[in-house]
Amino acid sequence: MIAKALIEHLLMQGPVIAISRQALTYTAKRLKSIQSGYSEGEIAALVSELARQKHVISNVFIFNGILHQDTVKPEKRLEDLSEEAMNTLFKINTITPMMWLKHLMPLVKGDRKCVIAVMSARIGSISDNRLGGWYSYRASKAALNMLLQTSAVEYARRAKNVAILAFHPGTTDTPLSKPFQQNVPKEKLFSPDFVAERLLAVTQTVTPSAQAYFIDWNGEAILW
Repeated sequence: MIAKALIEHLLMQGPVIAISRQALTYTAKRLKSIQSGYSEGEIAALVSELARQKHVISNVFIFNGILHQDTVKPEKRLEDLSEEAMNTLFKINTITPMMWLKHLMPLVKGDRKCVIAVMSARIGSISDNRLGGWYSYRASKAALNMLLQTSAVEYARRAKNVAILAFHPGTTDTPLSKPFQQNVPKEKLFSPDFVAERLLAVTQTVTPSAQAYFIDWNGEAILW
């Protein structure tokens, strides 16, 4: 839902390439929609084809993420941990975004600034963890943050025009947060459109660096 809202905002600025697991039902004149299964082979082939078509990329937004599904729930106790659930969350929240960063470098490398923004979460901050619980989600986002910072170091050597951003959208009114909204104050439950606007605003503030940025919807830095 945030991705759809973001696409609508980006289309006001220029052409958009949207890549998703499921075919988009949303269509627009300047929108190119591509379906992908997100295996590494599919990611590599897709990026190679975009490079062959000589697309110039100014921003990349990676929205891969999972908190829960039918057989996966946030763990409240160590006894709730499941190898299968942990593998699922790490595959979607951590590994898949990194496969994009691995293969994107030749496509985004150039003279103009490019921001690669990845959906992270404040709950992935080790310094901010005072409540415990939600083991797999916390760990998958913390691992993602580490990998983004490590990538920023290498991108700074090999693609100096790229800034890497780990973005915390806050609690957004989407299916991901739906089961956990009951204790969220109304003013802290954001619409996808609001989050898309804030994400675009934050991308304007970051510059290419050997340090990744970990920033929330309000433009404030989060401790790693």
